[in-house]
Amino acid sequence: MIKLPIDFVKKTGGTAMGGYGSGRPSSKQKAEHCKSLDVNRLHRGGCLRPGRRGNWVWSRDGEEVGRINYKAEEGRVVLDYRVRSYGGDWEATTETIRITHVECNYGNKRPYFICPGVVHGRHCGLRVGKLFAGGRYFLCRHCYRIAYASQSEARYDRMLRRANKLRMALGGEPGTAYLIAPKPKGMWQRTYQRKHFEIEWCESQANQLFLSKYRHMFSKEEREAFFGS
Repeated sequence: MIKLPIDFVKKTGGTAMGGYGSGRPSSKQKAEHCKSLDVNRLHRGGCLRPGRRGNWVWSRDGEEVGRINYKAEEGRVVLDYRVRSYGGDWEATTETIRITHVECNYGNKRPYFICPGVVHGRHCGLRVGKLFAGGRYFLCRHCYRIAYASQSEARYDRMLRRANKLRMALGGEPGTAYLIAPKPKGMWQRTYQRKHFEIEWCESQANQLFLSKYRHMFSKEEREAFFGS
């Protein structure tokens, strides 16, 4: 692990390697913060069978945070729900979403939503697996310009996130301040060695990417120490 100069840590707002960066700022809505409908989950639950109706419920930490009514018809699903904009009154909303099916390689069919969005006077019509409640209606993330949180991360943050995921999969703690956990019982040695190597590689790449980004902030002596030039 590379030890950073204190002045450099202060300049970049970090505390240590492994704790830097939260990604570049973005004004886009994040997919993780929006209620969404997943056509595959609806399909697996039998919610798309014509004549089926019921409630779709979202929950967080075991508590309900929202619900809508749905009714499945041939080739489409009809949603009934209430929305409120900018603290105004709740308004009843009905939205009809077409569904198409695409042949899979093994003979089955996979369902997709056809996005009903209209942006700048043009109908979207994209075939998508998820629709998001980024506004009054459920539309695809392209219509709402919704991004996934990982898309706003710098590459070194993505590397660290991958390393932390592997660390926790081995039963350890996230972060380079901790040792990589020993091989879990029942795991093949070669599997453990592969995961161990990938963790070290991701963290090494994150270090180098981070240092390269802020290379201009180092003194000549520090550049020679870290980069050899």
